[in-house]
This record gives sequence, C-alpha cells and structure tokens, in this order.
Amino acid sequence: MTDRFGPSDQSSPACDTASRQYCGGTWKGITDRLDYIQNMGFTAVRRSFSLNPTPADCTRFGYLQSPRSLVSSSNFKSLRRIATYQRLAENTTEGEAYHGYWQQNMWSLNTKFGTNDDLQALSKALHARNMYLMIDVVVNHFGWAGNHSTVNYSTLYPFTDDSSFHPYCPITAEDYVSNQTAVEQCWLGDDIVSLVDVDTTEASVIETYNSWIKSLVSTYGIDGLRIDTVKHVQKSFWPPFQSAAGVYCVGEVFSGDVGYACPYQEQLDGVLNYPLYYPMIRAFQDSSGNITDLVSELGSVNTTCRDPTLLGTFSENHDNPRFPSLTGDMNLAMNIIAFTILADGIPIIYQGQEQHFSGGNDPENREALWTSGYSTKAPLYTFIASVNQIRNQEIYKSPAYLTSRTSVAYSDDHNIAIRKGHILTVFTNSGPNLQSDNLTLSDTGFGANEQMVEILTCSNSTMNANGSLDVSLASGRPQVR
Repeated sequence: MTDRFGPSDQSSPACDTASRQYCGGTWKGITDRLDYIQNMGFTAVRRSFSLNPTPADCTRFGYLQSPRSLVSSSNFKSLRRIATYQRLAENTTEGEAYHGYWQQNMWSLNTKFGTNDDLQALSKALHARNMYLMIDVVVNHFGWAGNHSTVNYSTLYPFTDDSSFHPYCPITAEDYVSNQTAVEQCWLGDDIVSLVDVDTTEASVIETYNSWIKSLVSTYGIDGLRIDTVKHVQKSFWPPFQSAAGVYCVGEVFSGDVGYACPYQEQLDGVLNYPLYYPMIRAFQDSSGNITDLVSELGSVNTTCRDPTLLGTFSENHDNPRFPSLTGDMNLAMNIIAFTILADGIPIIYQGQEQHFSGGNDPENREALWTSGYSTKAPLYTFIASVNQIRNQEIYKSPAYLTSRTSVAYSDDHNIAIRKGHILTVFTNSGPNLQSDNLTLSDTGFGANEQMVEILTCSNSTMNANGSLDVSLASGRPQVR
C-alpha cells in the first residue's frame, strides 16, 4: 500500500489509521527501500491502485509487451501491493482515497504518490534487480463523494456520460447468495462514497478498457496485474482484457466458496485463494484450530481450480484483519506464513506482516510501515527471509517445483505435513507450550534410509527403512526439510 510504505524524504510522519487520511507514502519511498523487500527474498512488488481521484494532469500511457512466460509457471516468488490512478479528491467522512481506490480519471496518475518519472524510476529500479512490478487495477466502478443521485458523470473520465454506467441499484446481502446479475450490475458503496458501476457489457467501454490496460502495461513495464472486484464484472469481459494486458492477471474474487471462486480461473490466469484463506486462519489461529478443514479444502482447491499453482496464496491483506489481531502467538504466525510461502500458488505477503503488525479490521490493518523502523532483525522478517530462501533455492535447483502440486503427507488434530517438490514441511497449531510431539510421517515420497536435514535448525534425521520419517516437534514452530 503505497501511502503507508515510505515517504520520499525518509521521514516518519504521524499516521492515524482511524482517520483514513493520506500519511505520505510515495513511489519514490518504495524505490529507496527496495533492499528491505529484496533482502527478504521477494521478487515482485505489487502497488496499490494509482490513478488520481480528480481529473487533473492527464498523463497518457503507451505499450510494451511483458513476457507472460515469466509468470505462467508462478515464477513470482511473492508480491506486494501498489496503486496508480487519479482518484476522488474530497475528504469524506469515510476519509480520503489514500488506499488508491475511488478512481475518477483512468488516464491520470495520483499525484499524492508522485510523478510519472517517479513511477518510471520504480519500474526501472525493480527490473534492474530482476524483480517484477505488479499493479492493482479496478474496472468495475468509479468513485463519487456523495449520494448516487448527485453523481456528476462528466467528472468520471473517460466515461463522461451516464450511458456508460449501470442505473443505480444497491447490491444486497441476498444478491450475493442468489442474484449474480445484481452482483454484476448494481452498485457497491454507500451514500457517503458511491461506487458508480460501469456497464462493462458496452462495446465502447470494453474497447476503451482494453486500449487503456495495453497502454498502462506498456509505459511502465508492468509485469502483472491484481484486478479488484472481479466477481462484480461479467465473466466474458475478462479474457479479452487479459489478452490486451499481455501479462499475468490475478483476480480478487472475494468468496470462500471454492465452487464460486475457481471458475473465474477459466477467465483469468489466477484468483486470490480466498477458499484456502479462511481454513488457514481457522487452522492456525489457536490450538483448537481445525486442521481437518484445511486438509479438506486443499483437496477441493486442487480438484476444482484449473491450476492451483497460479492462485495467489495469502494469510493477510488490506481487506481482512491481520493474523496477529486474532492471536499474539509468534509461533502460530510463523506456521501460517510458512504455509503461505510453501504451499501451492504464488505467495503474497502484506507489508507489515514481517513486523508482526496486529491491526484488526479496515482501517486498523493499514498501518504505516515506517513505525517499525524497517527493522531487518524482527523475528518474522528474518523468518520470512529464511523460508523464501528455501523456496528460491528449490526453484533454482528444480524449476518443476513451481508446477508441482502440494500433497498431504500427514495430518491429525493439531499437525499437517505437506510435500511440494522436494520440500517436506510440518506445521502445527499447538503453540509455544508444546513440549514435545512425536509424529511418524508415512506418506512422504522419500526413500528408505535417505538423509534429511531440517533446514531452519540445521538438524539431521534419517528416513526409516519402511520410508516413513519420525519427527519430533517442540516449541510449536514449523519444520522444513
């Protein structure tokens, strides 16, 4: 989240999350701190939405094809989030557009985050490090400060006439259960900030969006897109849009229903893995967590989604409470982070997760990262760096790791072991009070008497003659072999 990552001048301004105001983060602030990200083993940065909330300086974009082959096998190691557009400028009772949403002009940058040159510099700096740039985009709606009846369509550029938007109707809770047409054609938002729903079935709208995304990707050398509110746009819109972008596209389908979310992968490269997110949280948030539910959902995602290795796997984001707001147990945080990185999919770590930030619901989960001092010695910073290094080394040795599927080698009420490629990981929700828990993993896929090394502690073990492995868990931390 650009506004909360780092200011350009290296300062540490006060940032009250409850006020929902701009706090001063910029694209230059990210560029100047890329060591902080790369030294954790990440290979991609994802910017929050970046167009300006009011129609000011209209900086045009051009086109450069980015190599889809780089991401077709989930070669992004992990992602962070950045934004771009010109957005709603008013300070409403719901705050400002610091998060990067509420766009009003697709063709102009949000000057709160910097200049065209600043964004170009960030892209070039990432590519010089062999890292990727992703951006967050919204095509479903535009933002308006006020009630739906007061919308001035002439300010919503380039769709400046109400004929390019759906007539007002609010989406209800019942619609999400039984009325997909209303989900796609009615409006999000409220009477304070209306989210004016674009009619993405119109041929001229489709053509404009496809030209725009092609230009945006081109000018800034963008390597991937995170697409917001995907389920609020008809499915037929997405294949031509993705084709025009020419880069990896992962869609936000905000639903834990695997049968609802996975079909969107027929339209886009991937979706955020909300079906797995909820069982992950339930499994690791305390010692009574439901491991069985997690095992079951792993199987469901594997059989229902077209390609689980291209899904975005996450355990925190800007829309959901941070994991430490549910439990302060550092060991449980290590388990869910390791699962995020080492299970199927493209792992996504949300800024502040590495500092064990504990904000709850929006806006508390949007803390300013500079309050941590960008500590590179924080326990989760060093832990993430270690686990990413393990994954990166496995990819280097065996690129097939990226497309291999996770298999469950063992599970019980408190523990789960998974194998992906040559990596065998044991996770537990037992917490720090665990003195010792001896497990025998019988379905590891490794050979009899094979030598194994637990990488995080550098301890040795040997496979049994029957191909099983005895594991002794202590302190409640994950183990990686």
